[in-house]
Amino acid sequence: MHIIQVVFMTVLVFFVIVTIHEWGHYFFAKRAGILVREFAIGFGPKLLSIKRGETRYTLRLVPAGGFVRMAGEDPELVEIQTGQTIAVRVKDGLVTRFYLDRLDERSNVIRGEVEQIDIEERLTVTLSVDGVSETFQVHPQALMIAKGRETQIAPKDRQFGSKTVAQRALAIAAGPIMNFVLAYVLFFVYFQMAGVAMENPDRILVGKLSEGMPAAQTDVKVGDVIESVNGVKIGSDFDKMIEIVSKSPGKPVEFVFIRDGQPIKLKITPQPEAETGDGKVGIYPAAPTRAVGFGETFGLAGKAMKNMSISIFEGLKKLVIGDFKLDDLGGPVRTAQVTSEIAKQGIVQLTSWAALLSLYLGIFNLLPIPALDGSRLIFLGVEALRGRPVDPNRESMVHFIGFAMLMLLMLAVTYNDILRLVRGE
Repeated sequence: MHIIQVVFMTVLVFFVIVTIHEWGHYFFAKRAGILVREFAIGFGPKLLSIKRGETRYTLRLVPAGGFVRMAGEDPELVEIQTGQTIAVRVKDGLVTRFYLDRLDERSNVIRGEVEQIDIEERLTVTLSVDGVSETFQVHPQALMIAKGRETQIAPKDRQFGSKTVAQRALAIAAGPIMNFVLAYVLFFVYFQMAGVAMENPDRILVGKLSEGMPAAQTDVKVGDVIESVNGVKIGSDFDKMIEIVSKSPGKPVEFVFIRDGQPIKLKITPQPEAETGDGKVGIYPAAPTRAVGFGETFGLAGKAMKNMSISIFEGLKKLVIGDFKLDDLGGPVRTAQVTSEIAKQGIVQLTSWAALLSLYLGIFNLLPIPALDGSRLIFLGVEALRGRPVDPNRESMVHFIGFAMLMLLMLAVTYNDILRLVRGE
C-alpha cells in the first residue's frame, strides 16, 4: 500500500472511531432536548469550524479524542449583572440579541440599564430606557454577543442538568454503546471479507512476511501455498517446514510455492537467529479460509466481540494490580504506529484492527475513572439512589482531577512512545 494511502487509512480509522463515539453523545442529547453547543473531534486549537443550526462542528489540532459540549455542563455565558448597560435587538416583540460591548456601534437596538433579567426560566429582561422601565420577552434561542463571540442562551429546559437521570445517562452511555455497535459491524465486515479458517486443512499458506527477513527479499507473496521445502511435502504441517529451515542457517533452501495453480521454485537462505543460531526466513503461516454465509457471520462477529473483550479486561487487570511496565503501555503515538503497520497489510486486517480499537475505546470509557463516561454514570447512579444530585462543584473537582491525571499519564506514555520511535523499536 502506498505511503499516502497508509497515512490516509490510519487517520480515517481514528476519525471514524472517535466520530461515532461523539455522535452517540450528540444524537441522544439532541433527542432529550439538550442544547449541544459544540461537536468537536480532537483537542486544542481549532483547525476547522462550521456552525450548523445550534451546534458548532470543529476539527481540532490534537487528534487524541473529541468531545460534545452540552449546555449547563460548563460556565459558558458571560453573566449580565443588574445595573449593567447593554443593548438588545428586538424582533416580533422578542429579544433576539444581547450586546454586551461596543454598544455605540450597534444599530437598530434598544440600549438601557438592566433592572432585572432571567434568561433561564421566565425569559424576560427589564431595562431602564431613558428613565422608563421596559420589560421584554426573550427568544429561547437568543444570542449573547461579547468580544466578537456569539453564544446562544440556554433556558433551563435546554440544559443537561434539567433532564431526567435516565435521559442524562443515555446521553452519556451512548458514546461507548456506539463504539460497541461499530466494533460489531466491523467484525461482521471482516468475516465477510476474510472468511474463516477451514477445518482440517490440507495446505498452509503464507500469511505474513517479516520485513528485512530473507523471504521478504524474494518473490514470495502473501497467500502463496507452501508446497514443499527441500523436496519434502509440507501439506498442513508448518512445523515440518520450521524444522527443515531451522537446521539450515546460512544454507540455501529450495521452496516450492503454488500461486494461481502454478508452481514457483525459489531458493531462500535462512538467516541465523541471534540467540539460538536457528535458521529463520521470516514466513508466518495462515490456514486456508472458506467463505461464510450471511447468517453465520452474526455469530462469528459476536464471538469475536466476546473473545476480544476478555483479552482487553485481562490487560486492564494487569494495570490494576500493577503487573506492567511503562513500555507495556501505548499512547496515541504508539497506536498510530501500529495502525499504520497494519494498514500496510491491507484493508481486511485494518478492518479487524479498527474493530478492536473501537471495542477498546468503548470498554475504556465505561471504566469508573474520573472524567470518563463510566465515572459520570456512577454519579448519576448515586443521584438516582439519593433522590438528589451530588454537589456539582464536588463532581466537577473529581472530574477535573481525574482528567489532569489522565493527561499526565498520556504525556508520560507519549514521551515514552516517541523515545521508542527514536530508538527504532
